[in-house]
Amino acid sequence: MSTEFQAAAAHLAAEFLAQNPTERLKALRAQVPGRVVFTTSLGLEDQVITHLIGEARIDIDIVTLDTGRMFPETYTLWRDTEDRYGVSIRPYYGKGDALEALVAKQGIDGFYNSLESRHACCEVRKVEPLGRALAGASAWVTGLRADASQNRAGMEAVALDTARGLIKFSPLFDWTRERIADFAARENVPVSPLHAKGFLSIGCAPCTRAIAPGEPERAGRWWWEQEDAKECGLHVDADGRLIRAKAANPETLHK
Repeated sequence: MSTEFQAAAAHLAAEFLAQNPTERLKALRAQVPGRVVFTTSLGLEDQVITHLIGEARIDIDIVTLDTGRMFPETYTLWRDTEDRYGVSIRPYYGKGDALEALVAKQGIDGFYNSLESRHACCEVRKVEPLGRALAGASAWVTGLRADASQNRAGMEAVALDTARGLIKFSPLFDWTRERIADFAARENVPVSPLHAKGFLSIGCAPCTRAIAPGEPERAGRWWWEQEDAKECGLHVDADGRLIRAKAANPETLHK
C-alpha cells in the first residue's frame, strides 16, 4: 500500500467528523483513484447510502451479494431501488460448484446444525463472492454503524484494509439508527417493509427473525447460536473475530 494511498486515508479520517455523509462520499471519490465499491444488503443504512450516491451521481459501483436465500421483499426492493435512482446494482453469486458441494454435504438447511456449518454456508454464499466484488478496488464503502452492536463499536469509520489493499469507508458510522430512519422517512428513501415488522437487521430469510422489544438490533441474526458477537464473515478473520483494520489516523474517530 503506497504512502500516497495511506495519506489519502488519513486525510479522509481527519475530515470525517466535519462532513455530512454526502460530503464524505464525494471526498472519498475525489481523493482515491481507481474503482470504489459499495456493497449493499438493501438494509436501512445501505438504502440511505444508495440514496446519497444516486442523488449526487457519485461514481461508485453498487454491488450486492445475492446468496439465493434472500427474502422476496428484498428482491422487490432491489428492483424498486434501481428504478428510483436509475442505478444498476450488480449481483455477485456463490460459485455453482461450491454451492452444489455445500448443499450435498450439509443439506439445504444444514447451517442450523452447527456453527461450523453456518460459517461454511456464509463462506460460499457471501465471503468468497465479496472477494470477487472487491478485486482490484481501491476503496470499499460499507453501511457499518458504531452503535449497531457492542462488537462493532471498536471498528473505524475510515481504515486501511491491508489484507485487501484498500480503504474501508463507512460514511454513516457515527449516525444512530434513529437518525438514519428519520432521514430515510424525510427523503422518501425506499426501505424494506420487513423493518416495520421487527426485522431490523435483514440477511438471508432462514437466518433472520424479527426481534422483540428491548432485544439488541442484531439479535434476530442466527438467533439459534449462543455466541454474543455474531457475524457472517464479511468483516471477520478466519477465527471469527472482527477485523480491526489499521486506523487511517492515529487520532481515532471513536474512542
